[in-house]
Formats: sequence, C-alpha cells, structure tokens
Amino acid sequence: MKESVLDVLIYLFDHYVEKELEIIPNQKDLKAQLNQAGFADIQIDKAIDWLEGLAMKKDKLDIGATYSRSTRIFNSIENEKLDIECKGFLIFLEQAGVLDTEDRELVIDRVMALETENIELQQLKWVVLMVLFNRPEKEAAFAWMEDIILDEVSSVIH
Repeated sequence: MKESVLDVLIYLFDHYVEKELEIIPNQKDLKAQLNQAGFADIQIDKAIDWLEGLAMKKDKLDIGATYSRSTRIFNSIENEKLDIECKGFLIFLEQAGVLDTEDRELVIDRVMALETENIELQQLKWVVLMVLFNRPEKEAAFAWMEDIILDEVSSVIH
C-alpha cells in the first residue's frame, strides 16, 4: 500500500489533471481505480476531503488589505511542520511573484491539512503546484512551478 494523502494527490494530479482528461471518473470509479493503484480507502477519502477543502478555501479566501512589504509570521504549529527550507521557499515564491498573499495562505492552509508531522521541500512544491492549478488566473505561475517540479523529476530519472 502507498502511504500518504500527498501520494494519492500526486497520483491524481499525474493521471487525471495533468493529462487533461475530458472524462473524469465519478467518485466511486475513482476510488476503485485508486484502490487498484495500491492506495488504502482511508487515504483516498482523506485526499478527496483535501481537494474539497482546497475548492472551498479558494472561493472563501479573503485576506483583506495586505501589503507587499508585510512579513508572514508562522505560528508554532506551522513552525513545527514547515522547516526553514520550506518557509524560505514560500518567501522566495512570494518575492518572485509566483505566489501572492492569498496563494501563500492557501498553500499554508493545505499543507497544514496534510496529516504529516513535517513537510519536505519536494512535498511543499507539489502542494504549491496543486494550489496554483486551482487558481485560474495563475496559469503563468503554474507553468513556472510545473517546470521546476518536472525538471527535478527528470534529473532524478537521468
């Protein structure tokens, strides 16, 4: 069995979203396909909940008045889950214009929704990619992030 909710999400992204399939299976068929791929029911359900949470949060996110020169202070739980490398990467993405304040908060929210103690940088990059994919006005940022992830994957393969 494969282990984490993020593994299920990455699998879904690779097999359905990235290939831009016109027909996405219904939830029952999708669960059956994920079971055949080796994922446990509990992880599949959590991944579906995670995606539903992303859809709900992106529509309700309202940061209010934010300033480009503001600094994000991470709370103690976020500090435990995100190491310095991950926080630095989020800051880099924001300074580079890949993420805006709302995107950053959505990424942090979705990272915190994952039931893992610590998030590795590669895992964070996948969460950023999934968040940007779900933000229709962020096509360029999504393409940039996708290139980063695919370059890293291809360099590992070669």
